[in-house]
Amino acid sequence: MEASPQDPALVQAALRGDAGATDRLIDAWLPAVLGWCVRMGGPKVDPEDAAHDVFIVVLNKLDSLRDPARFSSWLFGITRRVLARHRRQAWVRRWVPGFLPDEADTDPTPYANAQMSQTSRLVHEILDQLPAAQREVLVLCDLEEHTDLEVSVLLDIPLGTVKSRLRLARRKFRLLAEQTSLASVALAASEGGSP
Repeated sequence: MEASPQDPALVQAALRGDAGATDRLIDAWLPAVLGWCVRMGGPKVDPEDAAHDVFIVVLNKLDSLRDPARFSSWLFGITRRVLARHRRQAWVRRWVPGFLPDEADTDPTPYANAQMSQTSRLVHEILDQLPAAQREVLVLCDLEEHTDLEVSVLLDIPLGTVKSRLRLARRKFRLLAEQTSLASVALAASEGGSP
């Protein structure tokens, strides 16, 4: 039986030191964390490395979680901090003279080819231009289809703040999409043509 990420009993069992529960908790949350890393990390962040680092922190800090019911907010906060660190490291690799970054395998897999269509790349570029707070709510509400209330709980912010950030994010995304002709690229892709 597959564990539900929202199962408080699973979090409580992991807090008691049940290794099997900890494994099931990580397995249950891995898709969500990887999705957050892909959508909010930006083009210079390796989402799999970032997700791995998130779960390293989770394993090391799980005993510091005071309220198991707030696990999702706690996990999102860790993800947010890990992504910020990865973005800073990417910046350092780009600008510090003499620093040679690790070379990533640049050969795309068939899955990566399918995922990184022209529209997908443009959407990621636009998301990367949004302020972090707006990008978070836009990704959570519009891409992951969470309700405003769920995002409020996840981010531990008032519902009105979620709605305000979402409104601003949608407006800025729309403006940036028009500037980068995302709409025409998406239309051409849906019609099978080229932009």
